Amino acid sequence: MIEPVESKGYFVRLLTLFHLICLINFSSVEARTRHHKWEVKYEYKSPDCYKKLIITINGRSPGPTIFAQQGDTVVVELRNSLWTENVAVHWHGIRQLGTPWSDGTEGVTQCPILPGETFIYKFVVDRAGTYLYHGHYGMQRAAGLYGSIIVSLPEGVSEPFSYDYDHNIILNDWYHASTNEQAAGLSAIPFVFVGEPQSLLINGRGKYNCSLSTASGFAAGVCNTTNPECSPYSLTVVPGKTYRLRIGSLTSLSALSFEIEGHDMTVVEADGNYVEPFAIRNLYIYSGETYSVLVKADQDSSRNYWATINVVARKPATPTGLAIFNYYPNHPQKQPPTVPTTGPLWNDTTSRLAQSLAFKARQGFINTPPVTSDRVIVLLNTQNKIDGHFKWSLNNLSLTLPQTPYLIALRENLTDAFVQDPPPDGYDFANYDIHSVAKNVNATSSNRIYRLRFNSTVDVILQNANSMTVNNSETHPWHLHGHDFWVLGYGTGKYNLSCDWRKYNVVNPIMKNTAPLHPYGWTALRFRADNPGVWAFHCHVESHFYMGMGVVFEEGIEKVGELPSSIKGCGESEGHHRP
Repeated sequence: MIEPVESKGYFVRLLTLFHLICLINFSSVEARTRHHKWEVKYEYKSPDCYKKLIITINGRSPGPTIFAQQGDTVVVELRNSLWTENVAVHWHGIRQLGTPWSDGTEGVTQCPILPGETFIYKFVVDRAGTYLYHGHYGMQRAAGLYGSIIVSLPEGVSEPFSYDYDHNIILNDWYHASTNEQAAGLSAIPFVFVGEPQSLLINGRGKYNCSLSTASGFAAGVCNTTNPECSPYSLTVVPGKTYRLRIGSLTSLSALSFEIEGHDMTVVEADGNYVEPFAIRNLYIYSGETYSVLVKADQDSSRNYWATINVVARKPATPTGLAIFNYYPNHPQKQPPTVPTTGPLWNDTTSRLAQSLAFKARQGFINTPPVTSDRVIVLLNTQNKIDGHFKWSLNNLSLTLPQTPYLIALRENLTDAFVQDPPPDGYDFANYDIHSVAKNVNATSSNRIYRLRFNSTVDVILQNANSMTVNNSETHPWHLHGHDFWVLGYGTGKYNLSCDWRKYNVVNPIMKNTAPLHPYGWTALRFRADNPGVWAFHCHVESHFYMGMGVVFEEGIEKVGELPSSIKGCGESEGHHRP
């Protein structure tokens, strides 16, 4: 007969063993590796009924949605079948903790992937939320190289809000000219701007007025409104149910207003961070941003409703983008009986600024920022000329990426790869008039970067100004790679260094990776330089970044591990690449 104390010890050991087995199984579930094999190539497609060559991933644009769970490792084996173009893909909103070489930013973190080559991106998705991916070489995002990343919470963890179903919506603007044509115009003398987009796409679908293409002399069949590729996206809902819509924008130029006819929405997430819920009728969304909104199917279910996107912040010359909010059991393509909404006034900056200010971190999920910063960098956003070419600049410097990517140059101590002098932390605050065209519009090309002390707290003040067009100041969505930042505040006019910091929200500011800079205004951001690597910070308008509207931050480069040889092979690292 077994003594009770031995019996007790046996059962304790048995329970311990059972617990360890559960932990092992739980860990294996929690930390899966998600493998994806992609071929990137050009194909003829008609997303807005107009047939043109676009970049696809496995034959699709938008590309496949990546689904993962917090803590998973994502592996993407990407083959470049463009044949005459390089490529790189950025994982927008993924912080790349420990894997800065997988950020996918050509010229900053890697050499481009050459035609015919296969490159493997490998990274951990460390937080749940709604994220994006897109081309980051030249202007390939505007050619169709984009998609979504959805990261769910670990098993057993729930969201702080409830819903019945989850849907993903990705928004874009669309041009008929190729990105090579657009880039050539931006680089030309005289300057040729890309102009306003021909269409707006919802989940890769829009509708161009084909009669315009016929009038322009295009060949018959190039534009066909009966092509099923451009039938409106239809989101089917069951009456009485609540839906989480994950909405992301990867427009190359346009700021948008999204709304669903007759339905209110409640914002609950922004760039992977929980928002103190607030109700809206329309959502202003800028390129690079993601939001989750809750909407209840609580209207007359005998009909369908329009979901629309409209251009704001620029005088619209692009038709409303249309999708169908389809109440089951109505046919998904049954047209709503109403005229589509045209959205708010395009130049209502006050309304857009008010919505930006409304975002706060959700109670119970507040990540309080440091009360003060160690460094303040004020970036004056201006339009300029360099040797007759139109450019965008920060503190009179227009970014030109070096032949050797910064991450490689810094980690390998290749000091000749770029200019070592630091760029300025500010501009001529006292004398620069942000409301007028600059008296001297000339600027300088630069590949200088900001070197940040590791673990320091940095404030970046984005200051908008007049462009080279009288009475014009544009909207710029700014995206930071490798980090989230606290959005401390927005303001109008010129930022005052001596007192505007008193307006900051340091109690419950929202954290984001992309935030707008409104016309003639300022945006104040704060972040910790705690992610070893080299990170781009730039305007997410494709043409603006192409024309130099960005800066680069380095932090903790000495803490970066050995670089994969696959990211090398260009500039001073030529000859070091191993497939």
